[in-house]
Amino acid sequence: MDVALHLMVQDLLARYVQAVDDDRLEAWPDFFVEDGRYRITTADNFRRDLPLSLIYATSRAMLRDRVRALRQANIYESQRYRHIIGAPVIEAGPDVGTGSRVHHVRAHTSFLVVRIMHGGETVIFASGVYADQIILDAGTGTARFSEKVVILDSRQIDTLLALPL
Repeated sequence: MDVALHLMVQDLLARYVQAVDDDRLEAWPDFFVEDGRYRITTADNFRRDLPLSLIYATSRAMLRDRVRALRQANIYESQRYRHIIGAPVIEAGPDVGTGSRVHHVRAHTSFLVVRIMHGGETVIFASGVYADQIILDAGTGTARFSEKVVILDSRQIDTLLALPL
């Protein structure tokens, strides 16, 4: 797979976590294609192919609604995240290398999220892996998630899962 495609995936992941960490949640849905899916689940549920998810959205519109709810309706203690992500392991889709400008790839990226509360308390909040399906358009240089599955290592999650991971 082309080095430029690897860089596009790494850039997408870096910009994604930066938007969440910088509280630019209104930009978050734009990292997905129009019918992109976002799901947060546990490693146990994922391994057993169970559909139960902590968060599940099937379109960019649903992601926008979630952001609106976070900003206007939900009440939760002020907090922010800091993501640390590993290097993605990227698997080429069948169209990569055929001369097509649009490529489908899968990426698996380890992550660690630290949560910083309003008062300054800092705790390790979540760890796991992103299992992403990404559409890359080499012609325009754009990359978007068609699916992002956030697979949490732990079955126990704080009930204060307000922000996207």
